Amino acid sequence: MANEQNQMQLQVGVGYKAILKIAMPIAAAILVPQVNFITNNIFLGALGEQQLALAGITGVYYLIFAVLGFGLNSGVQALIARRAGENRIDEIGNLFNQGIRITVVFAALGIFITYAIAPSILRLSLHNETNVQMAVSFLSIRIWGLPFLYQYQMRNALLVGTNQSRFLIIATIAETVTNIVLDYVLIYGHFGFPAMGFNGAAVASIAAEITGVVVMLAVMHSRGINKQLQLYKKFTYDAVNTKLILVQSFPIMLQYVLSVCSWEFFYILVEHHGERQLAISNTMRNIFGLFGCASWAFASATNAMVSNVIGQGLYKEVIGLIVKIMKLSTGFALAIFIILNIFAPYLFSIYGQGDEFIRESIPVVRVVSLALIIMSASTVWLNAVIGTGNTRINLFIEIGAIILYCIYAYTVLETLQGSLAAGWMAEWIYWFAMLIPSFIYMKSGIWKGKKI
Repeated sequence: MANEQNQMQLQVGVGYKAILKIAMPIAAAILVPQVNFITNNIFLGALGEQQLALAGITGVYYLIFAVLGFGLNSGVQALIARRAGENRIDEIGNLFNQGIRITVVFAALGIFITYAIAPSILRLSLHNETNVQMAVSFLSIRIWGLPFLYQYQMRNALLVGTNQSRFLIIATIAETVTNIVLDYVLIYGHFGFPAMGFNGAAVASIAAEITGVVVMLAVMHSRGINKQLQLYKKFTYDAVNTKLILVQSFPIMLQYVLSVCSWEFFYILVEHHGERQLAISNTMRNIFGLFGCASWAFASATNAMVSNVIGQGLYKEVIGLIVKIMKLSTGFALAIFIILNIFAPYLFSIYGQGDEFIRESIPVVRVVSLALIIMSASTVWLNAVIGTGNTRINLFIEIGAIILYCIYAYTVLETLQGSLAAGWMAEWIYWFAMLIPSFIYMKSGIWKGKKI
């Protein structure tokens, strides 16, 4: 056992090669769920503009619970990375097991809320009763994927936190293939299956999430990761580590949930402008998800690497490391900016909504592509704060940014009845409001005294 553990390289370097080694597999892992979501939207777009518009509302609703798990993922990942940097392997498995316990409770709460509360919220928010009924029916199916998503996220945190992100790719490819095939089969009713329409996308997504978890388990077992990290050595309840995880993760979870809730608020405001605008906004979320994968991958790498480097006691290397990651992140974002602004009409044609839809989408994509550049820097500095362990700071930054975001969106879209492109400029405000205080906090050096 000792020999197996010593063979694992848990302490990371601070060069560009080390950054890319961690970030690129994460980018691939993040890209796959976005491909799944876009695939759903392409198939649903063929059913009609109403289905494409509703995919935005239901997608953001599910995303609220997904980011709750992602917040827990980020907190556990920072803790695991810190223990990896300190070379305390015996603590890693215990942290992982306590995280798994917490996800079971969260998944049960998410399912309960969806059945008991979500229908009333949707009826108060949406103007079209048909849309409400379709959304409720879809979510009552889709929410059952939550337990499997959370299990996947915890293993994601483990692999990234221990510098083994390359093993994420196999499971995410399996998940993508499953989702694409079942979307085609279940939405339209091929190979003897009934045509389930809108709800078919929900069933396909659940099956894909199950596949991802099963393959991930198989990969970890075959690679001996379970034994190397002593994952099942201690599975009993540990109150101390459970509290530590919740203390570290809760501000991040609340931060992400508030962020997505503000996005749902934005979608509700857009729904008041009509289904065309809502459908366009849904495609913009696809743009953010697909082309923001590189930025989120570098952000996740920042979290893990900053925590690991601090665990090694290399405080002087932290700011330099962050700057290197930011340069890579913004470089990818600039390339994406150019691609989007040149090829936008071709990208939107895949949704099959016609020339008018494409024409109205172009001004919005100009706004969104610039927001992606701002986001590429902002997410790196924000996740550096998470890596230091001062997660409450993240929450305070998020709250301030959301307040500005919501005030602007409501004023432009509801009060002034402004254009959709003007409404999407709220993203500029949001990401700048995240970037500036995160940068100031990290440069201040206050974080150096934080122990986790």
